[in-house]
Amino acid sequence: MNLRLKPLLAVALAVATVAAAGTAVAQQAPKPEQLIKWRQSAYQVLAWNTGRVKANVDGTYNKEDVIKASNTIAALANSGLGALFAPGTETGKGWHETTVKPELFTDKKAGEVAAAFNKEANELAKVAAVGDVAAVKAQLGKLQGTCKACHDDYRKKD
Repeated sequence: MNLRLKPLLAVALAVATVAAAGTAVAQQAPKPEQLIKWRQSAYQVLAWNTGRVKANVDGTYNKEDVIKASNTIAALANSGLGALFAPGTETGKGWHETTVKPELFTDKKAGEVAAAFNKEANELAKVAAVGDVAAVKAQLGKLQGTCKACHDDYRKKD
């Protein structure tokens, strides 16, 4: 082997090793506290956008605002929120103490409640695109019913 290539080969090997180590670190699962923060943040965004839709159907209706808010709700519903409920996140602190009951992690019905939320969120986005205020209001009620079902069964009361 050419003596001038040996140092380059050594540098290339070192760079590859550091890159592989960096990739391994990047692929480590997030800590429970981080998952709880992300979960709390996602649900705050959902609440804010649900409030935007409600304000429109209860007040002056702005179709574009309702479409944006409804699409955001649907996008979050379809984003894989379930991954934020990983083992180890049933207790702990994100931005604040989690309010999730441990039963959420073991009750088979929780998946049905989540699926209903996804279905109603997607339907809200479809209905919002049409712009019929009464239909949006009715669909918002269905979506909020899925939120209430989860809160009633799986959220600690203050």
